[in-house]
Amino acid sequence: MTIHSGHPFAAPDPDPARRFRGRIGGAVTLWTAGQEPSCAGLTVSSLMVALGPAPSILALLDPDADLVDVLRDGGVGVVQLLTWADRDLAEAFAGTAPAPGGPFRQAEFLVTGHGPRLASARTWAEVRLVGEREVGWSVEVEVAIETVEIDDEADDALLHRRGRFHRA
Repeated sequence: MTIHSGHPFAAPDPDPARRFRGRIGGAVTLWTAGQEPSCAGLTVSSLMVALGPAPSILALLDPDADLVDVLRDGGVGVVQLLTWADRDLAEAFAGTAPAPGGPFRQAEFLVTGHGPRLASARTWAEVRLVGEREVGWSVEVEVAIETVEIDDEADDALLHRRGRFHRA
């Protein structure tokens, strides 16, 4: 794990595309996959949901992240929306904050057939890997949504914009 010393969107960033992406922002999710002792997770905000008869999530993942290999191996995972209270956990899974004992030790997780699920997650989806392709410096994954749990009362989503967390 690498803990970055600088702000990822600090000016002047010579990459205008990266600066543009930072201004779009989005909900912060935690992707998890695997079973003990081979679990992996990653904080992801570069994603979209494609609706239709077989709804899917498309996400851009770091190809060097352990999650990519574990998702490929098992073929299933869990995507959970994080809340404002989860911002330290988001940093731990992003590799930008220390996580003594590993990021899975920073919160309670439930064992599911699709991988670890954050016990406090109120909105989550169990997913199955459909396909992937390289896009730029990322791996775009397509996962089919198999099960969804929605908490309509949850209104404190964790958002990420310009390298900082915000409340919804």
